Amino acid sequence: MTEHDSLPVAVIGAGPVGLAAAAHLLERGLEPLVIEAGPTVGSAIKEWGHIRVFSTWKYNLDPAAVRLLERTGWEAPRPTALPYGHEIVTQYLEPLAATHELEQRIHTRSKVIAVTRQGMDKGHSHGRDQTSFVLYVQHDDGHTAEVVARAVIDASGTWNTPAPLGSSGLSVPGENEARATGTITGPLPDVTKGRFAGHRTLVIGSGHSAANMVLDLARLARTNPGTEVAWAIRASTPAKAYGGGNADELPARGQLGTRLRTAVETGGVQLLTSFNTRRIETTDSGAVVVHAADGRFIEVDHVIPATGFRPDLGILSELRLDLDPAVDAPKALGPLIDPDFHSCGTVPPHGARLLAHPEKDFYLAGMKSYGRAPTFLMATGYEQVRSIAAALAGDTAAADALELELPETGVCSTSLPAEGQDAADSCCGSPEPVPVTIGFATGLVHGRSAEPATP
Repeated sequence: MTEHDSLPVAVIGAGPVGLAAAAHLLERGLEPLVIEAGPTVGSAIKEWGHIRVFSTWKYNLDPAAVRLLERTGWEAPRPTALPYGHEIVTQYLEPLAATHELEQRIHTRSKVIAVTRQGMDKGHSHGRDQTSFVLYVQHDDGHTAEVVARAVIDASGTWNTPAPLGSSGLSVPGENEARATGTITGPLPDVTKGRFAGHRTLVIGSGHSAANMVLDLARLARTNPGTEVAWAIRASTPAKAYGGGNADELPARGQLGTRLRTAVETGGVQLLTSFNTRRIETTDSGAVVVHAADGRFIEVDHVIPATGFRPDLGILSELRLDLDPAVDAPKALGPLIDPDFHSCGTVPPHGARLLAHPEKDFYLAGMKSYGRAPTFLMATGYEQVRSIAAALAGDTAAADALELELPETGVCSTSLPAEGQDAADSCCGSPEPVPVTIGFATGLVHGRSAEPATP
């Protein structure tokens, strides 16, 4: 074994996919080193921990991670139960991180600020593939250290880089200032917390995460006088968000749309269609006025942005990436996940071959591998890192063999089953539970191409 081969594989991010990557690397005899910017494993999930996912535990657990946990006497949650985000952290990720095999291999409060090749910039080619990676890691105390690795798996996700409100892809005037003051919140806030009750809140976005926020606020308004809910979408009709109702092949998605339609039609929610945000104005009283391109405006106390996420590619500027020009995913994967043509139900399982870049032994995995596309599935991420670990270990056959089988009906997102219900017991269940996202899917069988054109 060369000195290069004895180096660890750096895994950026200690979420479900990052820890699964570490488990698969260990099974392949490779040394993982997990680097997490947050204070704990699953830091991003904790921020939406109040959300119940529609994927059952059966589909939220990685096989290699489970094998590690079972050695400790860990008991898996009921496979048909539907966990909240905080339960995924406390019942799965934290026990996994505490295993003897992983506890010393995870470094939290460590933010990767750059990745490059040792002694080489992006333009240097000779001997590049045989040269180790260097990660520049900034710690809480401000000092920066260098971590040398034989390979890098970036599973850092997209949670901390939400998309701006402007329909052109850029922040609108006044948006950054309103975000800084907190009047524009983070994505998926817990609206049961005090600051939303008795206030007027605008949700911007037409996906399922937006729908869930609208419904949560409408529920809050029923028991808290003075609470008002507005919902702005760029489309001319909310048909996409309403879905197929009782005819929807995914019952939970249909129920979500039915409840949303009812909230709007009964006056519990003010709907603004064809609303393209042009600028944000903060008043002297601390409220915000959201102006549309057509001259309309609405004054509210809070704005919840549900316009999607983007990958942070800045830390990878010295690596040779081959990205799809539309969605910022690996180029071979991009056409398969483009939300103009695909929903989460039409994306096929895939592995290391589709995720490869010109930069040998570097991979994007998990949500970040999907770039701007909102169709990622946790189970798909587990299959990605299983395949990547096999490829890094030189087992090409295993890397190319796709082991994940997703239901033909596809998957989309919601968090509807009642407290304590299993997927199979609820009105939103199906005979065979299906894995889904946490609220970022288009919900269209053929992506945005199924939408009517809007001016």
